[in-house]
Amino acid sequence: MPFGLTNSPAVFMDLMNRIFRPYLDKFVVVFIDDILIYSRDESEHTEHLRIVLQTLRDKKLFAKFNKILAIVYWKPPRNVSDVRSFLGLAGYYRHFVKGILDDCYTYD
Repeated sequence: MPFGLTNSPAVFMDLMNRIFRPYLDKFVVVFIDDILIYSRDESEHTEHLRIVLQTLRDKKLFAKFNKILAIVYWKPPRNVSDVRSFLGLAGYYRHFVKGILDDCYTYD
């Protein structure tokens, strides 16, 4: 997107929705500047990820893997603010990952 284009998020979402139309609400959700992929199990997820990446490649588009790495290498929280930040991120993804916060909430 050209720098300064005010409607770039809407343009991006429209493009992604057109590209992934066959997969929307089956295993793909486009949200602002993210492409979310959801699956029932790991093998199905591998196939869905392959389809999404191949679709991007076919359209000469690229994914930013550093966003994924930021989650993989998330440092353990060291203060209240860090815990809130992590729970905010996990809370957002709880809609897409079954059982993501199951171990966080224990009631003894």
